[in-house]
Amino acid sequence: MAIQRAELTRACDLALAGDWAGAHAIVQRDEDDVIACWIHAVLHKIEGDESNSRYWYRQALQFYESYADTKAELATIKATLTY
Repeated sequence: MAIQRAELTRACDLALAGDWAGAHAIVQRDEDDVIACWIHAVLHKIEGDESNSRYWYRQALQFYESYADTKAELATIKATLTY
C-alpha cells in the first residue's frame, strides 16, 4: 500500500524531534516510494550507518553528499511534501 504524504511529513517531524525509531517505522512501510527512501537514507545518515544510508540514497535517486546538515535536509524533504 502506498504511503501517504501526511505520513511522510510525520516521519520528517519525528526525525526532527529526535524520534529516529518512530520515523523509521513509518518509512519502512513503503520501500518503493522515493520520498520514503530519501527519509530512510537521512535516518541512517543520522544513525551513522553510511553504507546503509548510501543504499537508500540510491533508491531515492538522491546523493549522500548533497546535504551536510540532516536537519536542513529533512526540512527540504518536508517542504517538498507540503507544496
